[in-house]
Amino acid sequence: MQKIRITDTTLRKADETAEVAYSFREKIEIVKTLDRIGVDVIELPLFRATRADVLLLHTVLPIVKNATISLTLAELTEEAVRAAAEALGGAKNARIHIALPVSTVQMEYHLHKKPDAALALIRTLVSLACSLVDEVEFSALDATRAEADFLTEALSAAATAGAGILTVCDSEGSMLPDEFVSFLSTLRAEVPALAGKELSVESSDAMHMGCALAVAAIGVGATVVKTAVGASGATPLPAFAAVLKMRGDSLGITSSLNAASLGKTAEKIYAMGGGKTEKGTAPEEESAGDICLRNTDDEATVAAAVATLGYELSEEDMARVYESFRHLSAKKDINARELDVIVASVALQVAPTYILRNYVITSSNVIAAAAQIELEKDGEILRGVTLGDGPVDAAFRAIEEVVGTHYELDEFRIRALTEGKDAMSETVVRLRTGGKVYSGRGVSTDIIGASIRAYISALNKICFEEA
Repeated sequence: MQKIRITDTTLRKADETAEVAYSFREKIEIVKTLDRIGVDVIELPLFRATRADVLLLHTVLPIVKNATISLTLAELTEEAVRAAAEALGGAKNARIHIALPVSTVQMEYHLHKKPDAALALIRTLVSLACSLVDEVEFSALDATRAEADFLTEALSAAATAGAGILTVCDSEGSMLPDEFVSFLSTLRAEVPALAGKELSVESSDAMHMGCALAVAAIGVGATVVKTAVGASGATPLPAFAAVLKMRGDSLGITSSLNAASLGKTAEKIYAMGGGKTEKGTAPEEESAGDICLRNTDDEATVAAAVATLGYELSEEDMARVYESFRHLSAKKDINARELDVIVASVALQVAPTYILRNYVITSSNVIAAAAQIELEKDGEILRGVTLGDGPVDAAFRAIEEVVGTHYELDEFRIRALTEGKDAMSETVVRLRTGGKVYSGRGVSTDIIGASIRAYISALNKICFEEA
């Protein structure tokens, strides 16, 4: 049996197309989930060397157990290669991915280079990356529309410069399987440098033939297939896994995928992406009756329930989840959906500069709303007391009094997450400072409490970046 490696491009595709804007927590959860089901390589969003990029990388590297983490350069420069290598810091199971268009139209339109200059760039970037990290991949974008001679030269240049993984992309998605077989067979014959390298394919699903193209490519020597979950135009991971499950034995191929848990995994990622599925409909909600936690349940019981939802939390994150659970369960029993919301709200966040301790809000129709907020910073309790135009405005002014800084409120949004009079609500606060926007999220059965937590979440992200 030939073992095929699966590369997941969900996060990269979402970044490239801007179809889905995953939150920081969702990106981490997607990486953990894909690693858990046996994906071999996980491509992160395009690496621009921002603090958010570095933070995401440094967050996922320690928690990924089996998969290789791949950084795709957003800019094709030597500075970008060095920045990616520095961010990786010699980490094992990590690679730099250099993706460059090789068709004439794409080279001139996106790369703004002629063929000779593009070849020189490939040699320079791949060679530099190979000198800094152990694993380098080169992708020939839009390869099926490239001039045959130039494509041969480009792949030879990347292979000779040291790239161990060479990816051929049918970006347009107009080829039929037999045409793809002929195309790859010709490449293997005309590029001797491919021998000993790992041949990868990324085929478009524009004609819903992504899986067929991938299987055809395996038949002529491809050992890596790129897939995605919920990304339009990409070969769907669930569909390709189904092919392996149903025809893997007859085709003589296998993979590390855990097909049994793939369905729930795909649903979770679809839900993060706004509830889209391959059929364009929202996935059916899981039953909320499977979990029922009460205020008397201890941390071990709550931790076991969290594990059944598919999360693997650190002791520190679990402590935060339990603290939030205790606060909410004093008012009502907690079901599966609500526990999932708690985890999403308080776990996998940046280290807090300010911690909410207490708040008192008074409001009526005859006097101005007042708020008293107690925050903890470096072990010191700080207090703010102010009036405002309504309870939320008063609370935000009180926080600003503690911090000593006014931030522009870019967005304030509330939505119900569960049903009933004791429903949990989610509040999103976006603060603008220094030309940047920072988003915070709070969850509670108390709308005012959720708003305060969302503001502090955004505030802590500002403090983290300033530090």
